[in-house]
Amino acid sequence: MKVLLLQDVKGQGKKDAIVDVSDGYARNFLIPKGLALAADAKIMNDYKNKQASKLHHEEMQKQAAKELAEKLEGLSVIIHATSGADGKFYGAVTSKEIAEELTKQHGIEIDKRKIQLDGAIKAFGAYTLDVKLYSEISGKLNVIITQKD
Repeated sequence: MKVLLLQDVKGQGKKDAIVDVSDGYARNFLIPKGLALAADAKIMNDYKNKQASKLHHEEMQKQAAKELAEKLEGLSVIIHATSGADGKFYGAVTSKEIAEELTKQHGIEIDKRKIQLDGAIKAFGAYTLDVKLYSEISGKLNVIITQKD
């Protein structure tokens, strides 16, 4: 018997998956406990529509990520940092600061966790950072750390 799982079921599958189980297991355990629904024509049609919608949504997100990667390619984020009398850099620049400055300077909002940083930046200069926008799509962001006047 084919059933649509409403929750993750150990040994059978994940939520929203259609699996083939024995009739007794479906009628006596899965359906009465609210873990599954019998996969009739209406359920199968709804499932196919949901999958198509999910696929379309993922394609839209992928396209938006590609467009954002192209936007980031030519942008530079300038961050002014303080330094001591000897010209040494105080503190560090983190991905949070970079994300905030990107929003201020260019109006592009990116989650700080998407900016790939091997640790905080602790020196003046120009850096090229990877920004992971989608599973296989990433962009490059130029960051320039300058001395505050």
